[in-house]
Amino acid sequence: MNSSDIASTLLSCVFFMGLVAWVSYRKTRGEVNTRDGYFLAGRGLSAIFIAGSMLLTNLSAEQLIGLNGSAYGFNLSSMAWEVTAAFATICMAFIFLPRYLAGAFTTLPQFLSDRFDDSVRRMSVILFMVGYGLVTIPGVLYSGSIAVLQLFDVPTLLSLSYSQGLLLTILSIGCIGALYAIFGGLKAVAVSDTLNGIGLLIVGIAVPWLGLSVLGDGSVADGIAIITTTDTQKLNAIGGPTDPTPFGTLFTGMIFANLFYWCTNQYVIQRTLGAKNLAEGQKGVLFSGFFKVMVPFMMMIPGVIAFHMYGEGLASIDLAYPRLVKDVLPVYATGFFLAVLMGAVFSSFNSLLNSSATLFCLDVYVPLKKGEVSEAKMLKVAKIASVVIALFSFIIAPLLQYAPEGLWQIIRIFTGFYNIPVIAIVLIGLFTRHVPALGAKVVVVFHIIAYGLFQFALGDVINIHFLHLYAILFFVEIAIMLLIGHYQPRTEDWIFHARDLVDLTPWRFAVPCATTLMSSIVALYLLFSPIGLVNGISSLFWPLIVTLIVINIVIWFLGFRRHRQYSLQGGI
Repeated sequence: MNSSDIASTLLSCVFFMGLVAWVSYRKTRGEVNTRDGYFLAGRGLSAIFIAGSMLLTNLSAEQLIGLNGSAYGFNLSSMAWEVTAAFATICMAFIFLPRYLAGAFTTLPQFLSDRFDDSVRRMSVILFMVGYGLVTIPGVLYSGSIAVLQLFDVPTLLSLSYSQGLLLTILSIGCIGALYAIFGGLKAVAVSDTLNGIGLLIVGIAVPWLGLSVLGDGSVADGIAIITTTDTQKLNAIGGPTDPTPFGTLFTGMIFANLFYWCTNQYVIQRTLGAKNLAEGQKGVLFSGFFKVMVPFMMMIPGVIAFHMYGEGLASIDLAYPRLVKDVLPVYATGFFLAVLMGAVFSSFNSLLNSSATLFCLDVYVPLKKGEVSEAKMLKVAKIASVVIALFSFIIAPLLQYAPEGLWQIIRIFTGFYNIPVIAIVLIGLFTRHVPALGAKVVVVFHIIAYGLFQFALGDVINIHFLHLYAILFFVEIAIMLLIGHYQPRTEDWIFHARDLVDLTPWRFAVPCATTLMSSIVALYLLFSPIGLVNGISSLFWPLIVTLIVINIVIWFLGFRRHRQYSLQGGI
């Protein structure tokens, strides 16, 4: 890029980011002066904001780099993390969300306190806060900044050293994200995420489209023909034992990892807790599932295109997406792309910041006060907590450049320390009434010790994939809680107390929509497998696809018929 290209890129980036900020301000003005307004967007989020915010909270720049790099270097097996998440969104819509909204919970630890006791609440808060503060928030900020540096070579553009460019990028992304989280609360986060989500969708479609056009010498159709007829093993999503994600893990630990992330992880579910009603919440959650099944096309097919364009000539698989973007994206679009990329990064950051402040304020500060806390005081404490957490992350994030390999290992290991016990405890809490708080406490301690032993002491002796370990520990911990509940049950069965602050009427088309979503998952695995595009379409492919289509037609027909009958009976 020459100096004029750099200037136009930066100016257009500032313009698009400023536009998002202005719309977010207009949408949230005067609505963040109360507890529910700040933490839950006034319990008034509609489906579009829930879906957009969940999407951008989950998707960030490191996934653009990592997933495309995995597709370039291996195959599509890593799409499992994204596609199977759609199943978790279905579980959220039908199992978890109705109970969360009925209890009018603001945080997951609040539910655990209601179901078990304050000790379990404190243990869960410690797990979340330590994980977010020491690992997840600095890790997201650092890895996102690295992605921006890789794609746009900020040090060269601004004549800075690598460390200076990294620090500038971290501070820029962090400060922007912090402004949304601190002054705008959850609604500002949700609105900005939705707008950036639209931009990410545009970029996600444009890059593979332009890449296919370049690959096919100006013809997208020819580009598609090339990737679907040559080296088709790159399109295989059925991962083998040596692939990044073995296919068997989809049915063991990955299920529980996704259930934790999409159904119990505070910084993801907080926008669903702010739904205006159950129907809007279910729509938003299920719509986010449809975005997840689009991820292979937006964030992995470009990696396949890069393989066909560059062969194995790239120094690192992580350079596949940056190189493709530089080669196919017009200069006039780079500012918009940079704005979207930074928006994707700080959306995860500001969501984590907002949720951390929520957890601290509602599950640490208020219980310690043991009395009424005014809303003004509560919001002041939340903003102070956000500032402190943001500043702490600014200090930690740049230091991670000196141990990049350790960063990924720490993130993977630490997430395993708390994701499985949390989802196990929540499921037992939702579906049993006699298991006491003792069971949850024992499981937390047991998991930390057992998981730590497998990771640090027995890892070389017992060679087992960490996702399979997730599943083993999950079932062991469920058994522990059920046994404790059998031999030392609660003195009185737990009774769920519904508060009904929002309308809990389910969305009438939730079941047909969920059916289509599950069918999309199955269809994707049929397409990207030896039954589908790998080594040519087999004779089984089209009969199976037609069967899925027929099932969906029947389910949707029944759904419309029930809706019509309800309307004729005077329903709304």
